[in-house]
Amino acid sequence: MPRLLEICVFNTATAMEAAAAGADRIELCENYANGGTTPSYGYLKTTREKVSIPIFPMIRPRGGDYYHRPEEIDIIQRDIALCKELGFEGVVFGLLNRDGSIDRENTARLVELAYPLDVTFHRAFDRCKDPLEALETIIACGCTRILTSGQHPKAPEGKVLIQQLVEQAGDRIIIMPGSGINSHNIADMMQFTGAKEFHGSARILRPSPSEYTNPLIPEDFSQDFTDAVEIRKLKQLLSQ
Repeated sequence: MPRLLEICVFNTATAMEAAAAGADRIELCENYANGGTTPSYGYLKTTREKVSIPIFPMIRPRGGDYYHRPEEIDIIQRDIALCKELGFEGVVFGLLNRDGSIDRENTARLVELAYPLDVTFHRAFDRCKDPLEALETIIACGCTRILTSGQHPKAPEGKVLIQQLVEQAGDRIIIMPGSGINSHNIADMMQFTGAKEFHGSARILRPSPSEYTNPLIPEDFSQDFTDAVEIRKLKQLLSQ
């Protein structure tokens, strides 16, 4: 089974650059500062038209916690339906109950709605109460993969749990380490965890092309972009 690289992006230009650099898949998000939310319709449609590799949009109606009220579940349902209509290959979401357990009922219902799209359960998993029990629940709900940093801020810090998850999951679901993955640590993460898919951003900030800023309102207009050289390094290491 070849190892795959998913790159998280926050604008269409970055998605195009990541695809050109050799990414196998794109996770498409908005609002980096909030941990990622659902892209707008225009952003979804434009990126789908310009990028041919698989794209999994984030389906998350707001920042903050991962407990979603009924009206937010309605929003998630409509956004999943839109992603199916626009021809995406998968979606990314994650739902928790107030007590930190997986929201099994809504997750299973949304996976069924998304079919035949892949479903990645995102890093809401890293906020759950019992990760090994949660793994079984997410498998039972029919998700395709779990994106996780091993319940630590960065995946290299959580690699012991990630290894446990990979072993427990077997071939029933894909465990995809993400957060803090780069060309300096991916070889160790591959060897230690046994994972076959990895998630990164190769994120850099690009200066704004604007020539004028109001001196009375100091602001940083740097834009999220991706480092094509880093993506190529990651791909090379994954192929070894």
